[in-house]
Amino acid sequence: MYGAAEFSRDSDFVVLASPLNLKALQGALKILKAVPVYYPELTIPYLLKGHACHFRCGARGVQGLRVDIMSKLKGCDAFGKLWGRRNRVKISGLGAVDIISLEDLVQSKKTQRDKDWFMLSRLIENDIFINEGAGSSAKISWWLAQCRVPETLARLCADYPEAARRVSARRPLLREALAGNFKKLSGLLKKEEAVERAKDLKYWFPLKKELEQLRLSRER
Repeated sequence: MYGAAEFSRDSDFVVLASPLNLKALQGALKILKAVPVYYPELTIPYLLKGHACHFRCGARGVQGLRVDIMSKLKGCDAFGKLWGRRNRVKISGLGAVDIISLEDLVQSKKTQRDKDWFMLSRLIENDIFINEGAGSSAKISWWLAQCRVPETLARLCADYPEAARRVSARRPLLREALAGNFKKLSGLLKKEEAVERAKDLKYWFPLKKELEQLRLSRER
């Protein structure tokens, strides 16, 4: 949807964890002939903790498609704010589909996985390529706060020095981009990524521990 395609046989859904919504979701899963493929079971408490609930579809046309359902994304705002920032696209034959905003998608990609960092960098670079020269002040600030490529970051700082100095208050490595110090900038970007990877590890550790306990209890 945002110009950084990745082959995948799974679909991720962020949902509101409420009884009414869960009932509608279970109805949709039934139509898809989706069966759970791992722990935990689809319940509001597990969703609110941050777990993802996994299903495999068996209906004609979607055989083998995995559906991952979440209500909480690490590092992102609560569902209500995500919903408020959503984008809506029209797909022929389907109608309107609500998708997560680019900004929230990028934030959700800050994981321990190399492929997610590669993807979020591509998402940002594509957004800059499409909108540069026509970006709002908020968009420019977001580019400066999120860009991962040293050369692009230095160019943005050269094009928008006032915005760069302002954003540098919360992202100090921009000072090196403003100074054209690519070697130091590259090192600081790696450190920044390492911090986010560590946050992701800390977030998932208790959840993975709970999953392991569920697995062991079911095998007894």
